[in-house]
Amino acid sequence: MLRKRFVVAAASAAAGLVVLSACSGGTEAAAPAVAPAAAVAGAGGNAPAAKGETKVAVAEAGNLGQVLVDKDGFTLYRFDKDSAKPPKSNCDGDCAKAWPPVLAEGEVQIEGVDQALVGEVTRADGRKQVTVGGWALYRYAKDAKAGEAKGQGVGSTWYAANAKGGKAGQAAKEAPAEQKDGDAKLVASNVDGIGPAIVDQDGFTLYMFTKDKKNKQPTCNGDCAKAWPPVLAEGDVQLEGIDQKLLGKVKRADGTMQVTVGGWAVYRYAKDTEAGQANGHGVGGTWFVIEPAGCKSTAPVKDKAAQSGNAAPKKEEGAPAQDSGY
Repeated sequence: MLRKRFVVAAASAAAGLVVLSACSGGTEAAAPAVAPAAAVAGAGGNAPAAKGETKVAVAEAGNLGQVLVDKDGFTLYRFDKDSAKPPKSNCDGDCAKAWPPVLAEGEVQIEGVDQALVGEVTRADGRKQVTVGGWALYRYAKDAKAGEAKGQGVGSTWYAANAKGGKAGQAAKEAPAEQKDGDAKLVASNVDGIGPAIVDQDGFTLYMFTKDKKNKQPTCNGDCAKAWPPVLAEGDVQLEGIDQKLLGKVKRADGTMQVTVGGWAVYRYAKDTEAGQANGHGVGGTWFVIEPAGCKSTAPVKDKAAQSGNAAPKKEEGAPAQDSGY
């Protein structure tokens, strides 16, 4: 059983939240500004956690509101693919390298969190992980210093945790009407290695095709559409963090209606097998991640072979040159 000590948090700081409202023109993802919390951990004369102990405290993070931090002031996160009832962690292996779990090692000190909300869950490797509100807590390996929150919104599944174990920031606001089967949802997010990007309701990265033309019938059909499935406007199209004025739809050759953002038809990529991947960025020099402002991401293309169209056989991409960009 966890040994917990409850201490009332005694400090807060206000910081601004950078809102994605235009094309980035670069690779840096705008991240919510989080107040450095190293000092918060020892606020009010409370000694910081000793080596080998775990501490969960609270810090104010501008528009993110209250977020949980560890003894060093690093932001703590929760994962939508976990569960709280019952508590279960589903982030192991490579996932746990990117998102190190907060382990219940030694005495777990609590500051600014309801003691009744704090618990633990046994991970697949047998270690105990700290939970708040039933949700397992993690750090993000790319947060290099206290106060950063680069993990907020990654893959549309990772969010800074608030004092009750819920999602901090915009994700914690009242949810839109329940999504119906067949409805599409577009979410402004930050994709690892890309920056600002649009993802769908499952956290999969969305793309635009530069051989299309704005507000014109899409040119990716047949085998091309098997490799690059269009996002169809079936039912209501819900938006999160994207300007409603940018949303539109265009008729495809088969008569279906495809979602557009900023006039560009929107697609998924069949080779993205997990949420948060962006394997399609730069393929053929014509396929690019689409940003929340409705424009092409200018993030560097990691695979130059893919950019030149030599990463895979044309047959695998399944389209003639005019459709696939190869």
